[in-house]
Amino acid sequence: MRIGCPREIKNHEYRVGLTPESVRELVTHGHEVWVESGAGLGIGADDSQYRQAGAVIKDGPEPIFAECEMIVKVKEPQAVERARLREGQVLYTYLHLAPDPEQTADLVKSGVTAIAYETVTGPGNSLPLLKPMSQVAGRMSIQAGATALEKAHGGRGVLLGGVPGVLPGRVMVIGGGVVGFNAAQMAVGLGADVTILDRDPEVLERLGTHFESRAKTRFSNRANIEQMLCEAELVIGAVLIPGAAAPKLVTRDMLKCMKPGAVLVDVAIDQGGCFETSHPTTHADPTYVVDGIVHYCVANMPGAVARTSTYALNNVTLPHALRIADLGWRDALRENPHLAEGLNVHAGRVTYRAVADELGYPYATVAEVLAGS
Repeated sequence: MRIGCPREIKNHEYRVGLTPESVRELVTHGHEVWVESGAGLGIGADDSQYRQAGAVIKDGPEPIFAECEMIVKVKEPQAVERARLREGQVLYTYLHLAPDPEQTADLVKSGVTAIAYETVTGPGNSLPLLKPMSQVAGRMSIQAGATALEKAHGGRGVLLGGVPGVLPGRVMVIGGGVVGFNAAQMAVGLGADVTILDRDPEVLERLGTHFESRAKTRFSNRANIEQMLCEAELVIGAVLIPGAAAPKLVTRDMLKCMKPGAVLVDVAIDQGGCFETSHPTTHADPTYVVDGIVHYCVANMPGAVARTSTYALNNVTLPHALRIADLGWRDALRENPHLAEGLNVHAGRVTYRAVADELGYPYATVAEVLAGS
């Protein structure tokens, strides 16, 4: 199979779909890999390293989109990239379609077969291709929030760890999954006063056992969220409904009780955000203020630590890329039901129920698609 890896063009996105090491694995399996010139510079990998790994270097994205059977990326294709996709081509990347009707419409129109990292499952309904970026984003959320709390950045002027004689900052983490756990770890490590909210009693028990007295847990309901918002200096939105738009757990009206200069970090922004006042921002302009509250809503947080993120991502995406390339996407999905959960769009049909329900498309099951192929 001819596999293409274009340079990422989203604002301040420095990750790359394939590392030189991943290229070598694909080439060893007998596949041809085309990499756009400069695609790996953000992780410190130049064209010569890709050539040594066996890649063919191409100037510009046009030949890659025009002639490669599978496109491997990191972020969702931008409008100019979506216009280059074609029927019968496999797109393997993060998509986050539920809050993005324009992207969904373009993918449906293109006829592409789109496999989304974020909905590929693992044992126990885990999301192994989302997990490493959730770990990175969770940890980064505290770094970003701590910076935004500084007075020079519009924040309240609070040091999360405090100092002797001065109380530490209060951190509220909404959601106890991978993002929330990693955010809490970082906040606890800084010495902050941390409370994690979740609706799953088993998750709360697991968090309580892990953190013991270093972090508190509370059941997530409207009353508890409102109370904690009034006390917190930093709020991390870490909720996830796989493949679906995030619920709006914090309304604009709730901001009224928050301390001026407090910070909201919405890690769920890829799925539409879990704060009513959230809208996507970029690393170039990461924050804005609503009703005196600083919002940080960068939609590709892990892109800022591109080398760490790319290698962590390739560790989990490469095995499926090899499977797709070795077997073809149809047999790969038939053989692996976890990978089949990643199919979101095929030949003009939406094949992931949460996306179809959210955006009003007819839903086609993966089984129906494979039976008709």
